[in-house]
Amino acid sequence: MEQEHGSNDRILKNLRFHPKGMTITEISKQTHLTRNSVSKHLEVLRIGGHVDMRVVGNAKVYSLAQRVPMSAFLCFTRNLIVVLDRYGTIVQINEQFLNFAGLKKDEIVGENIRDVSIPIVSEAKMIALIESVEKEQFATDVRYTHNNVDFFYQMQVIPTVFEDGGQGHTIVLEDITDKRRYMWNMEFLARTAMEFVAIPKETDIYQRIAELILEFVPEGQVFVSSYDETRQKYVIRAVMDQDFRDSLIAISGRDIVGMEISLDEVFSSPFFENYGEMKSGIREIYLSEKSADGSLSFYDFAFQQIPEKICEEIAVTWNIGKAYMAFLTWNEELFGDVGILLSADGKIDSTKALDSFIRLASIAISKRMTEEQLRRSNRRFREVVEYSPFPAAIIDSDGRYTFINQKFTEIFGYTLADIPTGRKWFEKAFPDPEMRKKVIKTWEADLKNAGVSQVRPRTFPVMCKNGEMKIIQFWPVQLCENVQYITYEDISELRQVHQIILSEIAELMDVREDLWIRNQALASLETAIAIVDMNGLLKYVNPAFVSLWGYDSPEEVRGTFISDFLGSGAAAMDFVPMLDQNEQWSGLMTGFRKNKSPFTVQVHVTGIADTEGQVVGLMVSFSGEVLLT
Repeated sequence: MEQEHGSNDRILKNLRFHPKGMTITEISKQTHLTRNSVSKHLEVLRIGGHVDMRVVGNAKVYSLAQRVPMSAFLCFTRNLIVVLDRYGTIVQINEQFLNFAGLKKDEIVGENIRDVSIPIVSEAKMIALIESVEKEQFATDVRYTHNNVDFFYQMQVIPTVFEDGGQGHTIVLEDITDKRRYMWNMEFLARTAMEFVAIPKETDIYQRIAELILEFVPEGQVFVSSYDETRQKYVIRAVMDQDFRDSLIAISGRDIVGMEISLDEVFSSPFFENYGEMKSGIREIYLSEKSADGSLSFYDFAFQQIPEKICEEIAVTWNIGKAYMAFLTWNEELFGDVGILLSADGKIDSTKALDSFIRLASIAISKRMTEEQLRRSNRRFREVVEYSPFPAAIIDSDGRYTFINQKFTEIFGYTLADIPTGRKWFEKAFPDPEMRKKVIKTWEADLKNAGVSQVRPRTFPVMCKNGEMKIIQFWPVQLCENVQYITYEDISELRQVHQIILSEIAELMDVREDLWIRNQALASLETAIAIVDMNGLLKYVNPAFVSLWGYDSPEEVRGTFISDFLGSGAAAMDFVPMLDQNEQWSGLMTGFRKNKSPFTVQVHVTGIADTEGQVVGLMVSFSGEVLLT
């Protein structure tokens, strides 16, 4: 035996200086032992856990075993470990496992795993799994439920060789509960985020939020409220689960869904005193029979909106001892609140994940409210345009007509099907190629130079669907995203009146005998008329002009410059040299009454020519104060 012990020491000493390992032949040469003797000693050392063996090609390579003593391993690991022999007898178990199981070491060491109750490993299916592992290490995830709470472990079954050569198994349980819950939380948040992005508008979003919170905290009872900023009231919109809601109805005699609570009553509660509280995330609130330091009664928690005795019955029936509460807020805007009721020892595993979900829910509500406000705004805008007394059209950034009102079809005869695009409109409204080219060129130039909300008035003759030609004043304005909004005014009759007056003035200009007729004709018109010489001096104004500007008589204004009555007067006279007897100018200008008050007026200017066609003056008509829509 001494010779054998010495042989083992010689083998181990040589292996110590050869960390990469040695074959049987190499060890035999170094120790001067026969190959058979070396092979026998190596097998004993391997069974005893002193050496390891690996196969390289056709050779077996032996090296010193790099192992931690089982006792140290059991003490310093956080995992739960139990060692069984080949018959299932408990050989060793660490303190962590004993504390977890609530057992004492001397009570179970030496006992068979089948005869004692050790969490997880004593289950029949686990024993069968352990016994099926022979050579290769095996790992699997297992779930363990304790007090209605799920725990998750990764179980490793490791074939084990003892000092005496006996075989068994080492079972290592690593607690992966936090990891599994974290992964579930991330999956839950990702899934709900995608759901909120595409949630249908007909879905009750508050009810859906309550359902998802109940999925996150299945042992809780949930309520979700909305907040009406205009009325400064909370409205309970959802209560989950259905059993809890039915119980509340039975106890209180009413359905609390729909109950309203004013903001003042919320802030009067002992645990909410100012708006800043709304930003404090999820708050944990302990509930008791009476409000005291550190706790609230369920009656006070319900903002005293439910009778106190009923609150007490609800709390007892559902074993309510704790609440978690958070406000639904986003971008400094309040949308409602969320409450979760639990037993006194209940808790939420990850308030951070729940807080992230509440932010997602707040964003979803904000998005829903913004969409609803936008739909209402669009509906109001469409109604205003639809019932406008003037024709109107909306053109998108691609040049497609998206809307025309009833008045548009009434005046022009065209429907949206007739003019789906700007190209079709130009073809139908301006059939003459030269005129169409001129109109398109003017439109494109105005579009290039105009800014958002800037009106670009223009006057063109338009061909209606029935073949009638009308003189139309265009009032296009560019909205956001290059959308064009255009109103139209039919000024055909006004232009005809203007032409008649112009012809009368041309005939009477040099005929003093007809002065009285001219005065009577002009004075009888309801349209304000002014005749201006080439220097811009008022030579004549009719009573309608005097009335429009708020003067008492024509003598007060005659002989003054027309620029005194119009904004940007000098610029307004720049068109004078450009007029001949066949040209006219129309547009909007700002007028200033005698009392200096401004108003917008539609102006039509036409040159007055003598018999030789020379422009000797201007006739300016004012169609009255214009109201822009």
